[in-house]
Amino acid sequence: MKKVVIIGAGPAGLTAANELLKDNNDYEIVLLEESQAIGGISQTVRYNGNRMDIGGHRFFSKSDEVMKWWSDLMPIQGKPSFDDKLLGREKPLEQGGPDPEKEDRVMLVRTRVSRIYYKKKFFDYPVTMSASTIKNMGFGTTMSAGFSYMKSAMFKKPEDSLENFYINRFGKKLYSMFFEGYTEKLWGRHPRDISADWGSQRVKGLSIRAVIKDMFSKAFGGKKKNKEVETSLIEQFWYPKFGPGQLWETAAKCAVEKGAVILKDHKVRSIVCETGKITSVICDTPEGEKKIDGDIFISSMPVKDLIGGMTGDKPDDKIREYAEGLPYRDFVTVGLLVKRLALENKTNIKTLGNIVPDCWIYVQEPGVKLGRIQIFNNWSPYMVKDPENTVWIGLEFFCDEGDDFWSLSDEECIRLGVSELEGMGVIKAEDVIDSHREKVKKAYPAYFDTYAHMNEIISCLDGYENLFCVGRNGQHRYNNMDHSMLTAIRAAQAIKQGSTDKHDIWNVNTEKEYHETK
Repeated sequence: MKKVVIIGAGPAGLTAANELLKDNNDYEIVLLEESQAIGGISQTVRYNGNRMDIGGHRFFSKSDEVMKWWSDLMPIQGKPSFDDKLLGREKPLEQGGPDPEKEDRVMLVRTRVSRIYYKKKFFDYPVTMSASTIKNMGFGTTMSAGFSYMKSAMFKKPEDSLENFYINRFGKKLYSMFFEGYTEKLWGRHPRDISADWGSQRVKGLSIRAVIKDMFSKAFGGKKKNKEVETSLIEQFWYPKFGPGQLWETAAKCAVEKGAVILKDHKVRSIVCETGKITSVICDTPEGEKKIDGDIFISSMPVKDLIGGMTGDKPDDKIREYAEGLPYRDFVTVGLLVKRLALENKTNIKTLGNIVPDCWIYVQEPGVKLGRIQIFNNWSPYMVKDPENTVWIGLEFFCDEGDDFWSLSDEECIRLGVSELEGMGVIKAEDVIDSHREKVKKAYPAYFDTYAHMNEIISCLDGYENLFCVGRNGQHRYNNMDHSMLTAIRAAQAIKQGSTDKHDIWNVNTEKEYHETK
């Protein structure tokens, strides 16, 4: 029996464990998780009866393999959820599926609404050339955006930066309105300084042309075939009753039932290498230092920390320098429980308390630190203790670990968030009932600085024959959850086949179509 040591109990690590234990008893699995939480950035945080989704996770994928993995673990609802029943909203239900009012292990079908909030007005996300967009932008700005797009369509810029990537798809006017400031807020760098690779992985198939094509398809009654719908244009998605962490806690339980061992509070500090192999890892634990041997190692820890922690037959100085320079963006989220929102619901979508129906609101307001707002009531009514009389929202801020914003006290950070929301007309300060802050390190692998040497880093890591790198941080790639899972599934397949070829693992999410087209 081979011992497989998996670093990280997030989506990638837990998927790998379950895949290796499926239909066989050939592996002894040990998962090492540095925190007390299961699910990584896909965890659900509980606070005073309310739940927070760290980062927001739509369960939607072009991969039937992943969709089946999710629904096998948590069946699709067969009866209406609390809010749909109360409001008379209809959803496609699974015949014989569980009733979310009676059972907890259930995947809800939710309506996707995401909009941009810019100059105290709502714009569709992604931007559409609808009547409301034209009205909000004004005739002059709309004409300017149209001519700007036509110019970009005729005179393509070399895609050597994220700025040019966006301009080629949306024109300079729309880029400057809806992408430039937000991207700089997200990454702390101007888009001209960021590799186009990020756009290639996040918005490959999205452009004004795709948006217009989608609009005409709907206008003339043509339902697009599933295979052709861009993720940013999808209208429904799945969501676990109690948030993404519920699914990963269920996955962890399944892995343990099959024989896996999950060790929490085990932070991998050193990776011992000998003659092109990993032989063991050394962890810091509450009981002190612990050495864990293994035959095969699956890593979802940040590449920077993995290479930085290697001892013995470690990479040469140049690779270590490249790894040390890999950038990340860190994340702070503030949960606010409020009596009501000051925003008026002008859509035709019914909601509890007639709040705006958005899952996410992208904040494009100039001079505001806040990047995005989640409305947890709209993700799942079961995320909120009293969804009829309170609104539970998440404020998302992007920052660097140790910077001024990261270093604010909980009270200062919450006060800033409330002040910005009030200034934008989203809430009134006196309506705030409760609040909570969470900080997440290395939430977003970034595409600048030494990222240009990523292929050399990958080549080095592949030289360790029993090491398999999976997941967002394990590959330093801004994967969505489904792609993190697919890297783990491909790693498990290679291990089961006795293969040391990592090509299929690294090849996930490098296709030329948009990564969630379905």
